[in-house]
Amino acid sequence: MTEASAPPLPPGPVFPQAIVDSLIVRRGRVHITDAIDPARTALVVIDMQRAFTEAGIRSGTDAAKAVIPSINRLAGALRAAGGTIAFSLATFTDAEDGGWPGFYRRMVSPEVAATRVAQLRPSSPLHALDPALDVLPGDFLFPKCRYSAFARGASPLESHLRGLGIGTVIVVGTITNVCCESTARDAMQLGFDTIMVADANAARDQGAHRATLETFIQFFGDVLTTEQLLALIERARRANSRAAE
Repeated sequence: MTEASAPPLPPGPVFPQAIVDSLIVRRGRVHITDAIDPARTALVVIDMQRAFTEAGIRSGTDAAKAVIPSINRLAGALRAAGGTIAFSLATFTDAEDGGWPGFYRRMVSPEVAATRVAQLRPSSPLHALDPALDVLPGDFLFPKCRYSAFARGASPLESHLRGLGIGTVIVVGTITNVCCESTARDAMQLGFDTIMVADANAARDQGAHRATLETFIQFFGDVLTTEQLLALIERARRANSRAAE
């Protein structure tokens, strides 16, 4: 089966008609992703730590637990196809010692800062990734001390992906409109083809979640569903299998 005769992808996210019309005028179609090379693709899972996924925690995001099955399915499929899986862990030290001083001084109260620092120290149980995530020894786990994993000095992610020859970054995790959006925007501006996954990112407010995805697809990259990406990965796997015969 050729690429042209491949089955159509599953339905994508639903966007307001005005956005759909604008995208078609600007680029002739809504989605710019019609193929993925798994070996050059990284799934970047943002901050799916217990501090953000567990109920009753100050930083908790109620919707975060619900996206774990989608993240696991994407990670399993991409991993099996030769792709890269990377998990960020928001990691702060003290409010004044270089963790992220400006954030603490300007954005939160001293009480909130103290709680956040305590939760996101590497020694804290809440710093750990949610135990429901499928994390394997070959995955790349890295600390992150800014909203964006690609901000200068924030993490080793960019150099790690460059070293692997990664060209496409798929962003999932929490929070959609903060760390996920910041990471995805910066990935695009650093030259990566970037995709946000509509049903594998979680926010505290669904309006903010939708607004991020609507802005991202218009100006920064693509927005697909888990099922669409699984179909693209499977299509690539089949093509690679035929080529190896």
